[in-house]
Amino acid sequence: MTSRPAEPVGTLATALAHAARLLPSNPDLAEAQSREILKVAPQHPDAVTLLAAALRRQGRSGAALEVLGPAAEARPDLAQLQFETALARMALGDGPAAIIALNRVVALAPDHAQAWRALGDQLTLADRHEEADAAYARHIKASTRDPRLIEAATALCDNRLAVAERLLRTFLKAHPTDVGAIRMLAEAGLRLGRYDDAEALLARALELAPSFAAARQNYATVLYRQNKAAQAIVQVDLLLADDPRNPGHRNLKAAALGRIGEYDAAIECYGGVLADYPGQPKVWMSYGHSLKTVGRQAEAVEAYRRSLAIEPGLGEAYWSLANLKTVKFTDADVAAMESQLQRLDLSDDDRFHLHFALGKALEDAERYEESFGHYDQGAALRRAGLDYDAEETSRHVARSKVAFTGEFFAERAGRGSPAPDPIFIVGLPRSGSTLIEQILASHSAVEGTQELPDIIAMARRLGGPDKAYPENLADLDAAQVRELGEEFLARTQVHRKLGRPFFIDKMPNNFAHAGLIALILPNARIIDARRHPLGCCFSGFKQHFARGQAFSYSLSDIGRYYADYVALMAHFDAILPGRIHRVIYEEMVADPEAQVRRLLDYCGLPFEDGCLRFYENDRAVRTASSEQVRRPIFADATDHWRNYEPWLGPLKAELGAVLEAYPAAPAP
Repeated sequence: MTSRPAEPVGTLATALAHAARLLPSNPDLAEAQSREILKVAPQHPDAVTLLAAALRRQGRSGAALEVLGPAAEARPDLAQLQFETALARMALGDGPAAIIALNRVVALAPDHAQAWRALGDQLTLADRHEEADAAYARHIKASTRDPRLIEAATALCDNRLAVAERLLRTFLKAHPTDVGAIRMLAEAGLRLGRYDDAEALLARALELAPSFAAARQNYATVLYRQNKAAQAIVQVDLLLADDPRNPGHRNLKAAALGRIGEYDAAIECYGGVLADYPGQPKVWMSYGHSLKTVGRQAEAVEAYRRSLAIEPGLGEAYWSLANLKTVKFTDADVAAMESQLQRLDLSDDDRFHLHFALGKALEDAERYEESFGHYDQGAALRRAGLDYDAEETSRHVARSKVAFTGEFFAERAGRGSPAPDPIFIVGLPRSGSTLIEQILASHSAVEGTQELPDIIAMARRLGGPDKAYPENLADLDAAQVRELGEEFLARTQVHRKLGRPFFIDKMPNNFAHAGLIALILPNARIIDARRHPLGCCFSGFKQHFARGQAFSYSLSDIGRYYADYVALMAHFDAILPGRIHRVIYEEMVADPEAQVRRLLDYCGLPFEDGCLRFYENDRAVRTASSEQVRRPIFADATDHWRNYEPWLGPLKAELGAVLEAYPAAPAP
C-alpha cells in the first residue's frame, strides 16, 4: 500500500481546512489554494480531492477526472477520492461509470450516506428501480443515528419488511413526530405496495419538516407511481427550486409530464437533462419514446441509437426500434443483437427485449420459424418474471356474470354521473383499438387521450383486502354511485387539453370492468374493438408491453384470456342490448366508410370527412400502433398470423369454440 505523504504539522492541515472553507463559495480560490498545497505535498489525496471538487464546481469535471485519475489509482482504498470521482462522472452525465464508482465507495465505506443517496439517484435514472430502492434504504440506515431506529433500518435494508414495520410503529407511538422514522415507515409501505399509506406518511413528514428533501423526493415518486402525475410535478418543482440541475428530479418531471399528455414539455425536459448529462442511456431511450409519441420518428430512431452507442446491450432500445413497426433492421443490427445474447452477464430484462427485437427483425426477413423461436423465448423469459394466474381472470368473469344482471341495472336506473363525456374503447391489445381512437379523435367533438389507468385503479380500491368486488357494488347507494362517476371525471380532467365535449379512454383491460362503467357512467359510450382471435392473440404474444398485459406472454394464457373476454362481452350484450358497440377490425378494413358511419351514429356524432382521413391527424399516440395509424388503412397485416400457424396449436386449443364462431360469440 502506498504510504501517505509526510505532512508539515499544523501548516498543511490549516491550508487544507482553509481550502475546504473556500470550496462552497469560491471554488476558483479553492482551486488556487489546492494547487499551492500540491506543490508542497504532491499527490496528497486530500488536496487532490479538494482540487477536483473545485474544478467540478467550476463546471470543469473533465479536468477534475484528469486530476483524480493518478491519485485514485495510487490510493484505491480511499473512499472520498472514489466519491469525488463518482461526482465528476455524474456531472459529466456518465451514469454507468458513476454507478461503478459509487459502488466502489460504498464497498469501502458502507456507512457513506451521501454515496448511497447518489447511488440510488443514478440507479433510478438507469431504470434499475429495485436496486435503487435498496440503495435508498441503505442511505436511510447510514443517516440514522438514533440507536432505537438502527435495528429497524437494518431490517429495512435486509428486506425484512414486517419486522421493520413493527419496530417503526412501536417507535412512532412514543415519538409520533419523528420525521426520520415516518419516512422509514413510508419506505416499508412502498416496498409492501401500500402506496396510499406511504403517501399519507410522507405528506405528514413534510407537514412536520417542509425542508426534508429526501422525504419530498419519496413523496413525488409515490405520487407518480399512483398515477397522480400532476401532483408529483408540484413536488418535483419544489425540489428543483433548491436543486435545479438534479438529473433525477428533472427526469421524474419529464416522465410525469408525459403521463399527463404534456409531450412537448416532456421532450424539452428530457432534452435539458441530456444536454447536461449526455451519458444516460435510459434517459435517451425515454426521450425517444416521447419523440415517437408526437410523430418525430427520425429523431426517435436517433435517440434510440444514441442509447445503444452508450450501452450496446440495452435490449429495450433495440425493442423500441422494432416497436416503431417501420424500422427495418440491417444485417449488422441482427449480428449485434445475436452477439449481445451470447453475453453471460446480460440481464433477463435485456435478454427478453433482444429476443422480441430479433423476432421482429427475422419476421421482416420472412424467416418465420427462427422469428417464432425468438418471440417464444422472449415471452417465456418475461412470463417467468410475472405473477399471472389465468384462473383468477376466469373467476372474475364468472363472478361478474352473476353480479351483473338485467335486474341489477334496472333497479339502479338513473344512478351514477349523467355526464356523456367518456368514450371507452375496450377489448384486447392489438385489436385495432388505436385505429378506432384515431378515427374518433379526428372528429371535431372528440379528444383522444391515452390508455387511462383510472377505472382499473378505482376497481382495485373497491376490491381491496376483504372486499368482494364486483359483488360489493350492489351495496352502494345512489350517492356513492354518483360520486364514483364524478371521481372518474375529476381524475381524468388533467388529460383533457382541447375543451371538446367528448374524450376517449382506450385502456383495453377496462372490458373487465364494463359493469362498473355502466353503473357509474350510464351515458358513457363503450366500444368493443374485436379482431380475429388468431391475429389479435398472436400479435399480442409477439409484442412486449411496457407494463401490464401479463396474460400475453403465453399462447395458452392469451387464448384463455380472449375466450373469457368474449364470454363477458356476450353477457353484457344479453343483459344490456345495444349498450356496447362492437367494431370488427376486418370489417373496418374492408369497408371503412360504412363502419365509421356506424361508429359515429352510435356515439351520437354527425359524420365528418376528417374521420376517414384520420391519418392526417398529428395528435400524439402512445401505443404500439402509433406509426401505423399515421397511414391509411391497409389490409396487408390482417392475415399475417398465417405465417406462424404451424406453431399456434396451444392458442387454438384454448380458443376452442370462440375461434370457430368468430366474429360472433359461441352459443352459451
